[in-house]
Amino acid sequence: MTSPVKLYVYDLSRGMARAMSMQFLGRQLDGIWHTSVVVFNKEVFYGQGIFITAPGQSHYGQPVSIQDMGETAIDEQIFEEYLAEMRGQYTADKSNHSLVDFNCNTFTNDCIGFLTGGSIPPWITNLPSDFLSTPFGAALRPTIDAMFNPPGPPLEQPYQPSSDRTTNTTANTPAPTSLDSGYSSSSSATPSTRGATMTIADPIHISTNPASFRNLLDSHRAVVAMFTSATCGPCRMIEPVFEELAHAKTSKGKDGGDRVAFVKVDLSVGMSTMVAREYNVAATPTFGFFLDSKRIHELKGVNAPELRTQVDLLLYQAFPPHPHMSLDLPAISSLSTEPILFTQVPAFDTVRDKLVSFIDNTSLANPSKVKDDLVMHIIPWLKQRYAVGSNKAAAPPPPPSHAVVNAFSRATTTLVAELPAASIFPLLDVWRLAILEPAIAQVSLAPLVQVLTTTNESSSSSSPRATLLTLLRLSTNALGTSLLSRSLLGTGADVRKRRAALTGVLVNTLLHADRLVRVAAASLAFNVGAWVQRGRVARVGGGEPAFDGIREGEEDGEWEVELVSAVAEALAGEEESEDAVHRLTATLAFLIRLSPNYEDQLLPLLNVLGVRETLKGKLGGDGKLKVRKKDIRALVEEVADKLCMDP
Repeated sequence: MTSPVKLYVYDLSRGMARAMSMQFLGRQLDGIWHTSVVVFNKEVFYGQGIFITAPGQSHYGQPVSIQDMGETAIDEQIFEEYLAEMRGQYTADKSNHSLVDFNCNTFTNDCIGFLTGGSIPPWITNLPSDFLSTPFGAALRPTIDAMFNPPGPPLEQPYQPSSDRTTNTTANTPAPTSLDSGYSSSSSATPSTRGATMTIADPIHISTNPASFRNLLDSHRAVVAMFTSATCGPCRMIEPVFEELAHAKTSKGKDGGDRVAFVKVDLSVGMSTMVAREYNVAATPTFGFFLDSKRIHELKGVNAPELRTQVDLLLYQAFPPHPHMSLDLPAISSLSTEPILFTQVPAFDTVRDKLVSFIDNTSLANPSKVKDDLVMHIIPWLKQRYAVGSNKAAAPPPPPSHAVVNAFSRATTTLVAELPAASIFPLLDVWRLAILEPAIAQVSLAPLVQVLTTTNESSSSSSPRATLLTLLRLSTNALGTSLLSRSLLGTGADVRKRRAALTGVLVNTLLHADRLVRVAAASLAFNVGAWVQRGRVARVGGGEPAFDGIREGEEDGEWEVELVSAVAEALAGEEESEDAVHRLTATLAFLIRLSPNYEDQLLPLLNVLGVRETLKGKLGGDGKLKVRKKDIRALVEEVADKLCMDP
C-alpha cells in the first residue's frame, strides 16, 4: 500500500519578492521559498529542530503552492524511525539558515529522496547567492526573520517518536511536535530549544540518501563529500578542517560560490550506507571529490594538509583562473571605475523659460499643471540643490520632498510623451542633475526608457544635436546610480529591452559627426564598461557584487561583441578628440579584461577588426590624431599589446 507525498511551498517574503525584485534587483524573484513535506497526514519541516504539525497548521500559514511528489511505499513507522535518526543531523543548534542552501529545503529534499527517490524542484533552491547582501534583501530581512521567529508561543510543539510519547486521544490529527524535546499538547508549552535564534549562514549540506546526494551532484559543478559516522573518533578530529574549508570556499561566492558544495554523509543515518556502497566507501573518514558529477579523487583518513590541497585542486579544475589574472596591467589597473558624471549647472531660469515656451507651443491636455510643477516645485528645488557658491563644507542638502518627486514624475511622464524631439532637450538638461538624487532616480526609469526607445527607433542623424547631447549626458548620469544601472543593464526580459534601447542609442552616436556628441557617447560607453568591470573585479576578489556591477549570470557574449565592435569602430574613426580616444580605450579595456567570453569570442573578434593596429595607429601613424598625453599613451599601448593579443 502506498501513500501520497506532497511538497508544501511557502513564500517567506509574503509576496514582496515577486512585487519588488525586478525594480530593485533587475531580475525577477517569485519568492523566498521555505518547504515542508506532507505525508501520512503530517506536515514535517525543519526549523529550530525537526517539527511535525497537521498539514497547513504551522506558523507559516497556508502554502502558496502544493507540489505532488508522487507516492511512497515506505510505511509510517519506518519514516518515524528515519526522522529519529535524522534528529542528530538536523538539530536546533544547527538551524543557521542560509538563503542559498536553506537547511529547511535541504531537510525537505532529504525526506523526499528517502520517501520517493526524487528531489524538490530546482526553482526552489536556485535563489541567488548574493540576495541578502543587496539593499532589497536587507529590506526583506525583517519579514523573513519574523517568519522564522514568530512572536508568542510556537504553534509547533515538541515531538518524539510514537513509541516514546503519550498519545493525544482527543485529536483526530497529529499534535504539532518537534523531535528536539519532550511532548506537550499545551498551547503554551515551549520547546527547550526556543531560545535558539534563526540566523543566515551554513554552507554545509547534509545527505542521507542516494537521491539527495545525486541532486547535489547535478546542481553543483564541484562537490566535496565527507563520509563520516557517529562513532568515528578520527572523523571528529578532521571535521573542523572540513567545516573551515566549507565556510572559506563557499562564502559570498568565493572559488565558485554556490557552484561548489560541501556535504556530509553520515553512514549511521537514513540510507547513507547506500551512498557509501555506490562509491565503494568502506571506512570513515573518507573524502570524495566530484567534478561534473564524476568522482575524480578519494582521500582516506585524517590528513588536513592533503585535504586542503585536494580541495584547492578540485576548485582549480572546476573554476580555472582567467588568463588575464597572470598579466601585469598597471595602466588598466590604475583606471578608476567610478562613473563619469555631467554635473555642470545650467542657467535654470533660462532653461525654465525655454521649456515653458515649448509647452505653450504644444497641444498638451493640461499645460498649466505641467508648468506649475516646473515653476513651483522642480526648478526652485534644483536652484536650491545646486546653488552656485554654496558652502561645500556644509551638510549636504536634504533630499527632495514628496511634492517635488511627484511633480517631477508627472512632468517627465507628460513631456516625454507629448513634446517633439526638437523640444525636449531643456527637460533632459535639468533631468541629468535631478536623476542623481535617489528619490528622483526611482521615478525616472519608465520615462527615460521611453526617450531612449523613441530615439533608438529613429535615425540618430535625424535627431536634433541638442537632444542627442542632453540625452547621452542624462543616460551617463543614470548609470552613475546603482539602482538605474542594474535596471538598464542587467538581465530579464524587460531589462533586456531597456538595455537594447540604451545600447542602440550608444552605438549610433559613437560615430556621430559632432565631436561633443561623440565625447558624450564615449562617456556613456565608459560607464557601461565600468559597470561591467566592477562586477568582474568583485567576483575575482571573492564574491558577487552586492548591487552595483555585472553578475556572473548576467554575462552576455552577444552583447559584449556588439559593444566591442562599436567601440573599435569608433576608435578607428576618431580623429579629433583625445578625450574620446581615452574614454573609448578605457571602455575597451573594461569590456575585454576578465571577460568569460574573451578566448572564445572577443579575442578572435579583436583580431578580425584589427583593433591592435588601430590602437597602435593612435600612438604614431598616418592618422590625423596622435595621442600626446603620457598616461593615455601608456593605456593605449597596454591594451594593444596585452589584451588584443593571445596572452
